[in-house]
Amino acid sequence: MNTKNGPGRQQVYTLLVEIGRKAGDGLPEDATGAALMVYASGVDEEEAVRETVAVLKKADTAPLDVSGYGTLAEREAEGHDISDEERALMDRALEENAVIVAQVTPFFD
Repeated sequence: MNTKNGPGRQQVYTLLVEIGRKAGDGLPEDATGAALMVYASGVDEEEAVRETVAVLKKADTAPLDVSGYGTLAEREAEGHDISDEERALMDRALEENAVIVAQVTPFFD
């Protein structure tokens, strides 16, 4: 992970984004929307959320709501079980200053 200290340091935030339907969104035809588990880098959670929403809009999705679950350290402090795969995706988001969609769960009526 990033070893720089001080203000302005990039961190990775875990976000859950609910999206609605939009033409070309790539969801199954009969889905009503989806939940996306996202790892996004930012100097704070607000920046990570802004970047995530911007990227998802460019990808022809319709973001409706974003819930933040904090950084890796915050999640560990809360006792979350974080897999090696999840940690690798977080490291990649930090290294690439990226928004990574780790999981898509479509909603159906």
